[in-house]
Amino acid sequence: MPKISVEIPQELLDDLDEHVGDDGKFVNRSDAIRASVRKTLDLLDEIDARHDRLEDAEE
Repeated sequence: MPKISVEIPQELLDDLDEHVGDDGKFVNRSDAIRASVRKTLDLLDEIDARHDRLEDAEE
């Protein structure tokens, strides 16, 4: 899996860390960020579909 580097404001990182770990929803920061990216991409696909901007996968 490729690794990337991103800069995140401390406030967002602090919020993220509240959801990571033994008592959190995610095992680690990477897991949380991957889930967030997937959700964002799904939402963007839904928006594109509403505006007829999705390309047909069969073409």
